[in-house]
Amino acid sequence: MSELPTSAGPVEDAPLANTDGQAGSSASWLRQAILIRLRQGGPASPDELATALGASRTGVLQQLRTLESADLVRHVTERHGVGRPRHRYDVTPAAQKTFPSNYSGLANGLLLAIHSVGGDQLMDRVLADHRRRVSDRVKGLLAERLPANATIVDKVRELAVIQDEQGYLSEVQLGADGVIRLHERNCAVYSVANGAPAVCAAELALFREILGGDVVRESHIAAGDRCCTYRVSTPD
Repeated sequence: MSELPTSAGPVEDAPLANTDGQAGSSASWLRQAILIRLRQGGPASPDELATALGASRTGVLQQLRTLESADLVRHVTERHGVGRPRHRYDVTPAAQKTFPSNYSGLANGLLLAIHSVGGDQLMDRVLADHRRRVSDRVKGLLAERLPANATIVDKVRELAVIQDEQGYLSEVQLGADGVIRLHERNCAVYSVANGAPAVCAAELALFREILGGDVVRESHIAAGDRCCTYRVSTPD
């Protein structure tokens, strides 16, 4: 649900008016506002949500249906006397991904704690174990996606796809001289890697292990460059 931003100010202070004239933006805001209101206040009916958000009941119902089809909200039916049953909506566990998170803060704190407890030696052991786990996963994906006789170029290209799936904005360039370069235009773990150089060293070691060739880092986002570039040479 890329249309659902992961952070927002208090619902009470956010105007529903669509000042930019874009209906899509208004609908996206309303979906987010509904999720926040349900998270803060608990289950609510469409009428209650419409009143709280200053929106139309029709608009709220439309967005609730969208959210329910995405498994972000669910409803239960309540009966009161002889009238029509009333639906009350609430967020599902899957909705957690739409709310703000601080995984980088947790990771940084854990790395600091690990170093505080065991110093560089324990830090290296933890990162080495993590690298082995990632290596096993990536090798498994390469085995699924590539034939057994895949070339180093094929492996680098597929590795770029795997990294791109993790948010690294990766691409491969094959120079006229046959030199292979893997570019990562974004560091998906920048806030962690920026404070723990060992994380970047672990990535370099990972690429060398997976590709089995000579891999050299030529540029480095954490060092101020625009991208991380790895030059890959064909193994002898």
